[in-house]
Amino acid sequence: MLHALLKIFLLCGLLASGWAQALQLSATRLWPSPDYTRITLEAAQPVAHKYFALSNPERLVIDLEGVEAGAALDALGGQLSAEDPYIGAIRVGTNRPGVMRLVLDLKAAVKPSVFQLPPLGQYGHRLVVDLYPVQTDPAQTADTAANPVAPPQPGVAEQARPAKPAAPQYARLITVAIDAGHGGEDPGAIGANGSHEKNITLALAKKLKQKIDAQENMRAVLIRDGDYFVPLAQRVTKARAVKADLFMSIHADAFIKPHARGSSVFALSEHGATSVAARWLAKKENEADLVGGINIDVKDPFLKRTLIDLSQTATINDSLKLGRAVLKEIGGVNTLHKAHVEQAGFAVLKAPDIPSILIETAFISNPEEEKRLNDSAYQDRLVDAIVVGVKDYFDKHPLTAPSRLTRNP
Repeated sequence: MLHALLKIFLLCGLLASGWAQALQLSATRLWPSPDYTRITLEAAQPVAHKYFALSNPERLVIDLEGVEAGAALDALGGQLSAEDPYIGAIRVGTNRPGVMRLVLDLKAAVKPSVFQLPPLGQYGHRLVVDLYPVQTDPAQTADTAANPVAPPQPGVAEQARPAKPAAPQYARLITVAIDAGHGGEDPGAIGANGSHEKNITLALAKKLKQKIDAQENMRAVLIRDGDYFVPLAQRVTKARAVKADLFMSIHADAFIKPHARGSSVFALSEHGATSVAARWLAKKENEADLVGGINIDVKDPFLKRTLIDLSQTATINDSLKLGRAVLKEIGGVNTLHKAHVEQAGFAVLKAPDIPSILIETAFISNPEEEKRLNDSAYQDRLVDAIVVGVKDYFDKHPLTAPSRLTRNP
């Protein structure tokens, strides 16, 4: 009896001290991107934590309460690359009994956002640490490398000209925003043989950019150029920041039945989906923020300004015209799931002033189509067809707004 009472007493003492509740992290992930760096700490239970910043040098300190050392936590430092824009080094160690301290040595001052995510899909409880630059400008982080050639400044070029020079000819430069669906924490659909949608969409987006950049008077901007998560609203923000003339979101979705196949093109709908399947797909795609993880306590005033503008009828009509032109060409490469452009309430298509379409290139859940989506030659044929469709759309609906100009040779 005495021995049993002693065991109970010791157990109560452990519970009171928190030692009995210590947990190891099940996974850690590090996602650097041009806009921000994300650290994800995953565990079977919510991770109690506190954090604070230090200066001279810049550091972010995160105390993980009730967390003990383990392989996942030890592996975090090994995921850091020298090219990370915000983190210079990661240090982990026991600060005091029951508290594991994570120290991020920073390359510059940051604006941290630390929040919890509940279990969802393949993930358990997640503690997310997002590191943003103190000053952020979406226009600067949405592919500033591809600047068009500007017209010469008055009074400069004229000095080197002959007495009666021929006036240079300028043409409208078309800017195409290409959105590779999913990314980072959000893998998208997973194929029968393990392919991740986020990887296929990024490969297609990069090839599509290369093809568009090779066209006269056209340039492409990648909304996501690496394996990181971009919230849906931010994808719209970045497209508008570069004054995109059209927006294309690239996907390769899955369905509950493995024999589903074919390509589809979608536009926004203000009045409900055009089919049950379109409604199901829009709901699934709109849940990307839940999977990828956003801090719901942070309000997005830009999104409010964007979505409050309901005068999108003209833009949706243009989106449908663009969608038809692209769908026609894709039909020469792959079977069409539907022979017409469908519509649904996709959050990523809600820019009120940019014709926007979502292209479901194929069903990654179909083993045959998954294999084709991973084939480089097939990817080339698919993006070639999309480019032909885009060019056909602009041939029939030329742009007139002088937002960007390039000089003809």
